[in-house]
Amino acid sequence: MNLKPLGDRLIVEALEEEQTTIGGIVLPDTAVEKPQRGTVIAVGPGVRNDKGEHLTPDVAVGDVVLFSKYGGTDIKIEGNDYLILRETDILAKVAK
Repeated sequence: MNLKPLGDRLIVEALEEEQTTIGGIVLPDTAVEKPQRGTVIAVGPGVRNDKGEHLTPDVAVGDVVLFSKYGGTDIKIEGNDYLILRETDILAKVAK
């Protein structure tokens, strides 16, 4: 992918959520909520402080993160769906 996020933005590939309930009922796409978990694909250099220096982002490529439900911008590149998020849209990192 030839996409480099700027500032405090990052590119996340959303992880597909379970499409079947515990009881075995398959949910259609219209009934499934937008995923809120994904893998970080690319990270920007970070925001700048008052001195013009980049602050290191708290997330890195490969981290699995939880993000806000309505945050980010959906994009499609080479047939794959991604989200461009600000670092502030990340709620937590999932421990490995």
